[in-house]
Amino acid sequence: MFGHVTPAPPDAIFGLNDAFAKDPRPDKINLGAGVYRDEDGRTPILRVVKEAEGRILANEASKSYLPIEGHPDYGRLVRELLFGTDHEVLREGRAATVHTPGGTGALRVAADLLEDIQPGARVWLSRPTWPNHPAVFGGGTLQIAEYPYFDPETNGLDLEAMLEALGGADPGDVVILHGCCHNPTGVDPTAEQWRRVARTLAAGRLVPLVDFAYQGFADDVRRDAAWLPILCGELPEVMVASSFSKNFGLYNERVGALTLVTDSAPRAAAVLSRVRQVVRRNYSNPPGHGAAIVREILGDPQLRRLWLEELAAMGGRIRGIRRQFAEGLDARGVSLHASGNGFIDRQNGMFSYSRLGPQQVERLRIDHGIYMVGSGRINVAGITQSNVDRLCDAIAAVGPGTP
Repeated sequence: MFGHVTPAPPDAIFGLNDAFAKDPRPDKINLGAGVYRDEDGRTPILRVVKEAEGRILANEASKSYLPIEGHPDYGRLVRELLFGTDHEVLREGRAATVHTPGGTGALRVAADLLEDIQPGARVWLSRPTWPNHPAVFGGGTLQIAEYPYFDPETNGLDLEAMLEALGGADPGDVVILHGCCHNPTGVDPTAEQWRRVARTLAAGRLVPLVDFAYQGFADDVRRDAAWLPILCGELPEVMVASSFSKNFGLYNERVGALTLVTDSAPRAAAVLSRVRQVVRRNYSNPPGHGAAIVREILGDPQLRRLWLEELAAMGGRIRGIRRQFAEGLDARGVSLHASGNGFIDRQNGMFSYSRLGPQQVERLRIDHGIYMVGSGRINVAGITQSNVDRLCDAIAAVGPGTP
């Protein structure tokens, strides 16, 4: 069976981590994988997580299986984190949530659901998008298409080209959108742009599936989800894949959720029954510990306040280091874009589409021990007070490139 098997190429991001780990240089810098790092270059466990875990361990009485869709309180709290506590979708019972192993698990469950209920459907991805999106949705009967997103001339959103492409989609096609902190560009739509996207989707009878991995990293948890009522105001069906890796720091706990908004409570129950089948034949039911942490924090007002404070501090550090990075490049006379480096400060979240080309990225790795994805995407959270000057010096040495 395995005699003909040859090694697969390394993952574009985790393979970069492996290469970084083997690099002996003490001053190496990892700007590749999308994990938050503090000023000491660590990915910390939040204080509120430690507090929640202490309570869980003190009171835990069983390790029995969770329901296929996860603990009901977890689903309710996830929906309230998305919508607030009094949205009509929640009052009318039109949404169902399943607890998944991470945000990637949520996307994969959605893909398997589509294979069941709409085989052969087209799934539209932004160009560019997270490198794992094509793999998650490809390989089966689903067809992959792309819509323009990033405008290299402005380093912003190419909204008109995006809407024109989606205007040619077929009814029932699924459109993958990024809720905030677009990966890899850091470019997000404004509220008015979200309204235009929603109207285009509604006119074409398209279904949005929103990858929401960074809630709270752009502005705050409520404003970062402001697109959701806009979409639900125009569309009867919306899917949201949530991840709590970044905003709770629960990377290796693999905590996520898939929320499906429908046009009625009976429809939500029917869809949930189909999702249960998908989960049952895949991983059967979800892991417990990480979701218990999220449930403990979101369900306790004191812990929730502490979490919001820590989340705001993480977002504030990223915004501050963005400014320092842009100012450092300016001070060295290096412009990564024809219009200057201001785009770095305008982008949201952990990533910046630096516009460094493959040759510059390779020289940064070989000559300076600075690791980033070949597209030039920088994990801004990997920049610290202690390495920002060396990073700017290195970029000045290799010069900006043409992607």
